[in-house]
Amino acid sequence: MSNTNQQYDVVVEQCKDIFIKKTKDYGTAWRVLRPISVIDQIFIKALRIRTIQNKQQQLVDDNIADEFKGIINYAVIGLIQLELKESFIEELLVDKVLTLYNKQIQFAKDTMLNKNHDYGEAWREMSQESFADLILMKLQRIKQILNNDGKTIISEGIDANYVDIINYSVFALILIIEEVH
Repeated sequence: MSNTNQQYDVVVEQCKDIFIKKTKDYGTAWRVLRPISVIDQIFIKALRIRTIQNKQQQLVDDNIADEFKGIINYAVIGLIQLELKESFIEELLVDKVLTLYNKQIQFAKDTMLNKNHDYGEAWREMSQESFADLILMKLQRIKQILNNDGKTIISEGIDANYVDIINYSVFALILIIEEVH
């Protein structure tokens, strides 16, 4: 599993680099996004991945790996927004954004390590198509939770679904790097 640890960190560093550079370019304009808007951004990316997989052709330059990186960063935005509570027009300092990003990624990684222990890295045998489908399913779950005013009876909350979305995307990227997909 130490290889997974290192691979996870490499993927996350690539995503964080993009996130911080975009923060420097655009500021924290994403702070205005309400939960459904974050979900829709991830949905667009996941659906594009699925469409490319189905058609086996793409006409826009952004590749599937770039879309998975975008999904990771939007899911981190979702977790940060949950922590900060309300969506505001607000600029956060880059150092604050970096701290919030690292905190949410560490939460996702800790969850991955625990699940990897119990599931024995079953994700290594999964297809890229499954990762896209599971992400879309998690988005549908979050939408339903939002329709239920954020409440669940027995199920995990929105944060757990974002964490799974991050981890499925990291797994897909690791397998792309390994040229399994």
